[in-house]
Amino acid sequence: MSSERPPPRGGGGEGSPAPAQLLVLSAPSGAGKTTLARLFVERTPGAFFSVSATTRAPRGRERDGVDYHFLSPERFQALVDQGDFAEWAEVHGRRYGTLRATVEETRRMGGVAVFDIDVQGGAQIQARWPSDAVTVLILPPTPAELERRLRGRSTDSDEAIRGRLAAARSEVAAGAARYDYVIMNERLEDALARLEAISRAERAHRGGGGDAGDAAAAASCRRSRVDLSAWLG
Repeated sequence: MSSERPPPRGGGGEGSPAPAQLLVLSAPSGAGKTTLARLFVERTPGAFFSVSATTRAPRGRERDGVDYHFLSPERFQALVDQGDFAEWAEVHGRRYGTLRATVEETRRMGGVAVFDIDVQGGAQIQARWPSDAVTVLILPPTPAELERRLRGRSTDSDEAIRGRLAAARSEVAAGAARYDYVIMNERLEDALARLEAISRAERAHRGGGGDAGDAAAAASCRRSRVDLSAWLG
C-alpha cells in the first residue's frame, strides 16, 4: 500500500520551511467537516489531505488511495502490529487509522497535514505530537440544525438519525474536554476563514511574528470562548 504524497515544503517564504502543522478536524456526521477540509487544502499552500486507512468497503465513487486506503481486516491488523499507525480506532465495527509515515513526513518537511478524523483519533494525535497538533471541533450552531441537515440528506431512517444525534452529543462532549478550538459552521465561507486564520496564527506563533487579525480571529474560536451550552446542556 502506498502512503500519501509527501507534503510540499511549507509556504513560509524564503529560507527554512514553515513549521509543520498537524491540523486535526473532528465533527459529528453532517457538520460539513469534509467539505471544509477539502476547501482548506485547495486554498492553502503547503497543505495536503491525510488519507485514512479503513477496513470498510468503498461507497459510491470512492477510490482507493484517494478517499481512503481500503484494507482487509488482516492487513489492517498487520499494520497495527508493526506500529505503522499514528492513531487508529474502531467505529461501528470498522477500523479507521492514520499512517504514521504521514505524520513523520509532515514533521520533517513542513507543510500542513489535514486530518479528517474522530475525536478519539484526534486525541491520540494531540497526545503524541502536542507541539505540532492543532485540534479543531467543527459544529453546526445547534443540535436542531444538525438534525435538519441530516433529514435534508434523505439517506437515513429516523432511527439512524436519532443514533447520529446521540453520537454527536457524545463527540462534542469529548471534543470540548480536549480540543483547542471550536468553529460553528453556520456559513461555509465564514467557517473556512476562521479555519485559515487558526492555521496561520498557530504556525506564526511557532515560527515567530504573525498577523494581529489572524491572532484575534483564532482567539475568538478558542474552546473556552465558544458557547457550547446548546450542545452540552
